[in-house]
Amino acid sequence: MIGFILGTSEGKKLLSLINKYTSNIIISTATSYGGELLKDYKFKHLNTKPLNEEEMMTLFKKFDVKVLVDASHPYAKEVSKICNKVCNALNIEYIRYERPSILDGIISENLIRITEYSDLGKILSKINGNILNTTGSRNIEKIMKLNIKNRIIHRVLPSVKVMEECFKLGVKVEDLIAIKGPVGYELNKGFIDEYNAKALISKDSGSQGGTYEKFKAANDKNIKFILIEREKVHYQNVFNTEEKVVEYILNSTKTLI
Repeated sequence: MIGFILGTSEGKKLLSLINKYTSNIIISTATSYGGELLKDYKFKHLNTKPLNEEEMMTLFKKFDVKVLVDASHPYAKEVSKICNKVCNALNIEYIRYERPSILDGIISENLIRITEYSDLGKILSKINGNILNTTGSRNIEKIMKLNIKNRIIHRVLPSVKVMEECFKLGVKVEDLIAIKGPVGYELNKGFIDEYNAKALISKDSGSQGGTYEKFKAANDKNIKFILIEREKVHYQNVFNTEEKVVEYILNSTKTLI
């Protein structure tokens, strides 16, 4: 059995490619919404909730997983660490699909690269005006704990659960933009203009996450683009395209197809 940990938009393409050869797969996503997006593909089992180490171990044993494709989000490092640990314990071959960075090599006076959310306080204290945060609802609390004086407008998924979580954190309704990404260049510029933003905070989510469109909009509007860089992790089997992942599976695990 081949296991897939899917937390990115590439999940559909990976499944469409592997389904040409087999349905002998299990899929795990972190949310029911993520699972709903994949319901039309062929598989033996679909899990739609986050798994801890023990739960993942039980699942993989039950379905006799021999190969795992970890296509979780570039910033879901804890998930990848658990996957690695479980794979090592159960002698499962681990394959990492990693979105390539889209801003490597780009130099701009407006581009500020940081590695931790705690670094935001010092940077934003020097910016006079509103801030547009596009790093997702799970990072709002990290930003609010910094007690930044600027007005921060958070762009989040249009989910009832997400909105409720934002309100519990004390986010005002006028400081929320609920929209499903990725968002294009023109709409990013529109949000910057609408909220008179002087800086935009983003993760490096690659081309699929709309990172370049956000950067270009901010740069063209001459505002600061603050990039929370990825934690550097060195994987043994890492691929940057869905085709390479499936090609590797086909060439090295033919008995599973």
